[in-house]
Amino acid sequence: MTVALETRGLRKNFGAMVVTNGVDFKLAAGARHALIGPNGAGKSTFINLIAGRLTPSAGSVLLAGENVTALSQEARVKRGLGRTFQINTLFANLTVLENVTMAVSERLGRGGDKLRFAGSRRDIVEEAYELLKRLHLAEDALRPVREIAYGRQRLVEMAIALGLRPRVLLLDEPAAGVPSAETAVILDVMEALPADMAVLIIEHDMDLVFRFAKTITVLVRGAVLTEGTPAEIVADPRVREIYLGEGRHG
Repeated sequence: MTVALETRGLRKNFGAMVVTNGVDFKLAAGARHALIGPNGAGKSTFINLIAGRLTPSAGSVLLAGENVTALSQEARVKRGLGRTFQINTLFANLTVLENVTMAVSERLGRGGDKLRFAGSRRDIVEEAYELLKRLHLAEDALRPVREIAYGRQRLVEMAIALGLRPRVLLLDEPAAGVPSAETAVILDVMEALPADMAVLIIEHDMDLVFRFAKTITVLVRGAVLTEGTPAEIVADPRVREIYLGEGRHG
C-alpha cells in the first residue's frame, strides 16, 4: 500500500483535557476513507492537526512519507494537502468564478496578481471555469457567492480545494447544512473526484458515508475504536451501541 497520509501517536491536549489520544492512522493513495464518531470524539481536532491548523502535543504527521508536523498550513497545501471546512470560508461578495480563480492563482504562484482584470490571466480563468463545469456550478460562475444556495456554496468550497490540485483531500462535513434533496449532488461530485486522489471525509450523514467510503475509522474519546470496511463497521456491536444505534443500517 502506498501511503498518502499518516499520523503516528498523534496527541492533542488542551490543558488537562486529552482531545486526540495517540492516534495512529494511515490513508492510502486513492483511498475513499471516512472518519466517524459521536459528537465530542475529536474528529475536527484530528483534521485540524493533520492540516496544520493546530499544533500537536505529541506525535507526527507525514505526507507521502515526509514529516510535515512542524510545517504551516500553507506549506502543507503546497505539498498536496487540500481541505474544506465544517463552516464555509468563502468570499461572499466575490463571484463564484473569482473565488475559484484565486485558488488556481495561488497554486500557480500568481496570487499577487489575483486582483488584476480577469482577462489578463485567461489560462487561470479557463481552468477555474472547467472546475465549475465539473461540479455543476457553471451557471452560477458570475453570481456573487452570497446569492447562491448554501448547498451550492459547499460545492464552491470543494472547487476551491480542487483548484489547488491536492493529492490528499480532507472534507469536513461536506453535507453539513445541506438539504437532504441536495446531498445526492455532493455525493455525485465526490464520486467523480480523481481516482488517484486520497479522500478523507468527516460526516454525520451515515447514508452518504456508507455509499462513499471503502474504509471507515471510528473515533471515540479521541482514540481509534476500530477500522474496517462499511460491512465490518455495521456488524461491530461496539459501533452499533456507541454511534450507529441498534438496528440502523441492518
